[in-house]
Amino acid sequence: MKKKAGIVILLLVVLGGLAWYALQLNAEQGGSDTRAFNFKIEDTTSVTRIKITDAFGQQFTLVKKENTWTDEKGGCISQANVSLILEALNKIEFKGYLAKNAEKRFTELMATSHIKVEIEQDGEWTKTWYLGPATPDHYGQIMLLETADDGKSDIPVMMKIAGVNGVIDPRFFADPRQWACTQIMALRMDDIKSVKAKFLKEPYRNFEIVRKANQYRVTQNGVALPFLDTTNVFRYLQGFQKIHFEQKNFTLSDRQVDSVKKSTAFCVLDVKTKYENIHLKMFRIKSQEEQRNEFGKLVNMDMNSFWCELPDGELVKCQYHVFNPLILGHVFFTDMERRFPDSLKTVGLQ
Repeated sequence: MKKKAGIVILLLVVLGGLAWYALQLNAEQGGSDTRAFNFKIEDTTSVTRIKITDAFGQQFTLVKKENTWTDEKGGCISQANVSLILEALNKIEFKGYLAKNAEKRFTELMATSHIKVEIEQDGEWTKTWYLGPATPDHYGQIMLLETADDGKSDIPVMMKIAGVNGVIDPRFFADPRQWACTQIMALRMDDIKSVKAKFLKEPYRNFEIVRKANQYRVTQNGVALPFLDTTNVFRYLQGFQKIHFEQKNFTLSDRQVDSVKKSTAFCVLDVKTKYENIHLKMFRIKSQEEQRNEFGKLVNMDMNSFWCELPDGELVKCQYHVFNPLILGHVFFTDMERRFPDSLKTVGLQ
């Protein structure tokens, strides 16, 4: 009996020793410090404020008001970009530890260059992410965590977003231009009183739609079209429901912007509604290589994007595929083609 008891005691001592060794080994590898990778926000609906500071010290703060996110002053921001951040907060997961001999190097690197993301939940700060360089395979990010409960971790770890093979930091930017709302128009068909598209160098493309009561009149350079299908008018006007620009101006200097505005616009679009008048001026962007325009002709113009001067004077970049349904009247009103130059008729209109 004593012999069996001794064996049991010996086994317990051995098991205890093995457990202690495992814990020590795990601690040496950083595995026991779960604080190092507890980045995840389980309930993103509780997030009420996010402050982003980039590696250059530029800051941008997102604030949740009811179910809408704004900037710190209550201004409109891109909700799609907020969604990408909230997705990252919820789907971030542990990817792995850095090699022991790399920890010190990356810790020192992140002390001088990182993106800082401060997160508040229900009005109180809970976590701060520090995003460093990409992981060696570029399928994640090297990061540090600071929390209200545990303070700042000493161990940089590799993190990733579940289901995404890529870096995390492009979702977190502090440039206000990238956060700007891109909406130009969101008009109901019944609110539109008139639309006028004027091509300064190609007057044969000019057209105007005017609504009086429940009747529509479409003219080409002041001359009414001989035949009008009201269904096509409705189809055309429905295109104003969701018009956005591509991005703010990131490339042109103030001097270059002035130069663009002083040049001849290829199209001027005027939209009158019950509530406002919208005036847009569109300018071509030159390209190094020839591209085919909407009529199939080769031109030295970028046929993907153009500059647009908004009603407030700001110059933004827009995409043709968004605006072509608004400015290519002949697509909806085929009688316009009768007054087009023969050289265009032979190419074939699209």
